[in-house]
Amino acid sequence: MDSLQQQAFDNRLILGAGAAALTGILGFATWLYRDYTAWIDFGTGGTPANVSGYVRISKFRVLRAFPGDDLKDAPTLSQTGPRTYPRRFRAAKGSHLESLSAHYHSDTAYDRLHALPKKYADQLSDALKLDKSVTEGRTTDAIYALPAHRHGAHDKVLGDEIAHVHPAENSLHVWLTETDTYKVVSAGWGERFPLASLGMVNAGWTFLYAPRNMEEVAVIEDIFKAGIGHLTGKRL
Repeated sequence: MDSLQQQAFDNRLILGAGAAALTGILGFATWLYRDYTAWIDFGTGGTPANVSGYVRISKFRVLRAFPGDDLKDAPTLSQTGPRTYPRRFRAAKGSHLESLSAHYHSDTAYDRLHALPKKYADQLSDALKLDKSVTEGRTTDAIYALPAHRHGAHDKVLGDEIAHVHPAENSLHVWLTETDTYKVVSAGWGERFPLASLGMVNAGWTFLYAPRNMEEVAVIEDIFKAGIGHLTGKRL
């Protein structure tokens, strides 16, 4: 192979490598954009809904990938201490409660679930207020404990927010006592919050799976009321 042929061969290799690299970069950029928009649409969990917030939460996702911590495991939570849910949780039916948004068949159950924040803000207007959720980037309604009736644990990230329902998938976040969180997770109604396992949010901040029917909404409402009791001292 003479020098001209060698140069032509080398040029083809360079062009091929460049094309492969460009394809990889474009593919990664496409995935990154879709992941970013999905994060915005789902709710940012209180992180600023911008590129800076996305980078910050992505660092947390990387950190979460290493410990191998199963958020459905309850033993890391305290089983002693204050509790506001008065009864024993029955076990959730089925093992797929975490993916229920596609299984919603009851408009009545949906309406009852999404009405919970306003319902209790109206009933307990002396102790609660309804406002946009700070922890979800103000994308959905939440209930907050009023300062005059503030009770229970404190957390600089959560502030006075008690609970909210996610509009996209009908799940919830509720701030419970750690003992009640243990009961909820053990019974299969929810799981621990990822940032709580890193010590960045109070361990009682609990993710609840979307209920499928009125019977399950009733259980979720009881857990919702336990959150109100935790932050206001009111037993409902």
